[in-house]
Amino acid sequence: MTQDKQTVVEQYKDSGNLNARIALHDRCSVNEYPWQRWVFDHFTCSTEARILELGCGPGNLWRENADRIPVGWDITLSDFSAGMLDDARRNLSAVTHPFTFRVIDAATIPFDAMTFDAVLANHMLYHVPDRSQTLAEIQRVLKPGGRFFTSTVGETHMRELWELVDVYRPGTITRRSVVTAGFTLENGAAQLSEWFSDVEMYSYEDALVVTEPDLLLAYILSSSILITEPLSPGQQTALLALIKARIADHGAIHITKASGLFRARCGGG
Repeated sequence: MTQDKQTVVEQYKDSGNLNARIALHDRCSVNEYPWQRWVFDHFTCSTEARILELGCGPGNLWRENADRIPVGWDITLSDFSAGMLDDARRNLSAVTHPFTFRVIDAATIPFDAMTFDAVLANHMLYHVPDRSQTLAEIQRVLKPGGRFFTSTVGETHMRELWELVDVYRPGTITRRSVVTAGFTLENGAAQLSEWFSDVEMYSYEDALVVTEPDLLLAYILSSSILITEPLSPGQQTALLALIKARIADHGAIHITKASGLFRARCGGG
């Protein structure tokens, strides 16, 4: 099961909703080593490489690792959202390394076979309507021995947050699981193994300790599952009151995070 395509388009028409979620993780994560730096640590590319990122979002991976990009990397950043790419261009305008920006549907990548040394797809494979087609395209454009890097979440990711929402929108937990269930830390390796070899999974140990009610509410309201069926003003007010009460009672709201990254190799080479 996947999200309705129009819902995804609306959610990611620009980086506004994504930034609301990033803000919560930036302010409340217990792991002091930044996620984007950790992801970059796992790249195993030579100093001369051609790289494609699918679903680059606002370009935070590259902005937060600007000091680490090898001069010899030829980097194409892509997203299905032109608005998101505009935000990436702005965010990376001060980075000296050059980038190419392209609107791309990951199911029909407009490059010749065996073009790239590495393809990245972070927190996006669970959104695509035809994952097999997308993985086949990624395999096609990778050179033999090329690397595929893709991050995702686990089944328990943010469960305490969605339990709060479920009080006012019963069924939210089930709908949320549908959004990410297609490609998770638990089932991703099996899917990747159909197309790639040497599949490895790495977990990023982290959690959230939330003491700012408005920040948590902003994250919730930015979610794709509330775009088509938003909470009413009354429900939002009640939810904010519940969040404040939980923080007052316990000093903070503790939220599980389950995130990680797969690294795989294209056959041959």
